[in-house]
Amino acid sequence: MLWFEGSIPDAINLAKLRSSVFVVVITGKDEQSAQLISSWEDDKVSEEAKNCCVAINVDAKSEPCVQFSQIYPVVCVPSSFFIGENGIPLEVIAGSVSAEELMKRINRVKQKEIKAEVERRKMGKDVQDLKKKQEGDRTKRLLDERNREKAEEKAARDRVKQQIALDRADRAARYANTQEEEKTAKQALLQARQEDYEERREAAVRERSTIARIQFRLPDGSSFSNQFPSQSRLQEARHFAVQEVGKRYGNFTLATMFPRREFTSEDLDKTLLELDLAPSASIVLLPSSRPTNTVIQSSDGGIWAVLGTLLYPLLAVWRFLSSFLFATPPPPGAASRGSGQPSGSYTNLASASDKAKRDTVNKDTVEKRPKDFKKDGKVCRLRTQEDSEDDNNTWNGNSTQQM
Repeated sequence: MLWFEGSIPDAINLAKLRSSVFVVVITGKDEQSAQLISSWEDDKVSEEAKNCCVAINVDAKSEPCVQFSQIYPVVCVPSSFFIGENGIPLEVIAGSVSAEELMKRINRVKQKEIKAEVERRKMGKDVQDLKKKQEGDRTKRLLDERNREKAEEKAARDRVKQQIALDRADRAARYANTQEEEKTAKQALLQARQEDYEERREAAVRERSTIARIQFRLPDGSSFSNQFPSQSRLQEARHFAVQEVGKRYGNFTLATMFPRREFTSEDLDKTLLELDLAPSASIVLLPSSRPTNTVIQSSDGGIWAVLGTLLYPLLAVWRFLSSFLFATPPPPGAASRGSGQPSGSYTNLASASDKAKRDTVNKDTVEKRPKDFKKDGKVCRLRTQEDSEDDNNTWNGNSTQQM
């Protein structure tokens, strides 16, 4: 008999590796144990056991026997345990048996092992089928779960899109309402402005129909203003102007410049509104006659201006000639000063003398100018008692000299 020489765990691993039956023979020092060992060492038994078993002989008093007893109780010694691949005992022989009986037991165990193997394979196939079914069910559940999650995600996206569409529609509605409100507000504002404009225009029309602002312009360029009821007669306005100017211009008539119109005695009885002098107008006072001396003096002023224009070129020629004829010669010591004296000294002295003469002539001209003339732009007119001293301090014949 070929006994396994290693430990029980090693024997178990070898039996599993060979798909064989694991056999544990428990023996002692008695006669029955010797007979059992003799039956196991029979040539036929040994050959049969070699093909299907991994056998180990364990002493009943050894430590491995004690450990083995904790799993498989040892009732008697000697005994033989045939343990299948799944760890379940297939056959247990208590006591000593003959070689023939042992052969039968080995064959029976072998049949049981074959049957168990078939059952295990069948069970394994069933297990595989079950596993495949379970795997298929699990895969189906995963697919169903995934499809459900996708459906939920799609539903969530649809809800989000729907919410976005609702929000956009709501914003568009609010914007449209805002635009409509702004349009309504603008229309209300325009209507209010139009109403205000109409009220102001009506007020202006009413004011125009009740008040006339008249500006009176005098011949000397001054003016004064006053307000009259628009139903007042032009005679009242003329009476007010007479009170303001007195007898300064004697008898005068009233006229407008734009459009040009001189009012007659018949117009004095018409209202300011009828004469289109409301709400405002500018009236010019036109003196009916002028003093004779004024015309003569104005004529004299024109003669002086003509004489000044004609005599100015002659005076300029005279100044040019006198600068050479009546120039003062340089002092004797000037030539003895050497070459350091500039050659233009004589010319400077002559220019200074000519300037002094021109100043003298201008002064004489200013002193001889008429005292009764007053300059107004480029026109000279007679001075009156009403002119101030500042107005009488300038004169323009052909000279630019000012006092």
